[in-house]
Amino acid sequence: MAVGGARDPEAQPIMPETVLETVGLTMRFGGVVASDNVHFKLKERELRCLIGPNGAGKSTFFKCISGLHKPTEGHVFMQGTETTGWLPHQIASLGVGIKTQNPNVLNGLSVFENIWMAARRFYPNEEASDRATDIIDKLALSYIAKAELGQLAHGERQRVELGLVVVGNPWLVLLDEPAAGMSSADVEHMSRIIDDMTRTAAVIVVEHDMQFIRSIASTVTVFYQGAVLMEDHVDGVMSDPTVRNVYLGKKA
Repeated sequence: MAVGGARDPEAQPIMPETVLETVGLTMRFGGVVASDNVHFKLKERELRCLIGPNGAGKSTFFKCISGLHKPTEGHVFMQGTETTGWLPHQIASLGVGIKTQNPNVLNGLSVFENIWMAARRFYPNEEASDRATDIIDKLALSYIAKAELGQLAHGERQRVELGLVVVGNPWLVLLDEPAAGMSSADVEHMSRIIDDMTRTAAVIVVEHDMQFIRSIASTVTVFYQGAVLMEDHVDGVMSDPTVRNVYLGKKA
């Protein structure tokens, strides 16, 4: 499908307050259905967490909406524009920030240089420097601004990678396991950062860490066997017996 292609007349209409929608999103790998007819909506400045056991389809769904996979069937709409099959850089050009598990960073450059280079895609030189400095301050990275990225601790590196995502002031942020491998102190810091993001952006978080989910989430979408099992407030999800059986475990 061409970039900016016409919307399928059979697809469900997107509502004005909806910034991201998928209609019948399906992804097959040979005979395996990794995403199965997923209908999903995200509103402006909404935070949504995606959870599910390994192989449930949440990561495949994330890759389809972020441009890493082209869906076999179905549609993706962002602010009314169909982005089905777009590449990640095309989606980013709409004002979408994407953090994958393998971000494009330069270990030999400093924290400031990495974030400045990301800012330079959106702003002229001087403004990019101001923007990079502002993001470094917000992420509490000033004390290591001159340090090489390759020398940082994991939690610090994760915050820098998040800085690369938000420096362009995106209206939608897609985060794939932002708390993975972090200490409890780093996770707490990340929770505050994501909460602050929702002042200006809608945010989707794919995550395994249930303590982290509890600390940030309101609405949670649960994936199971490629489909959406349920969608509810985090408290309802955590107490649901079906979710506990297929994912959380009886002691969760």
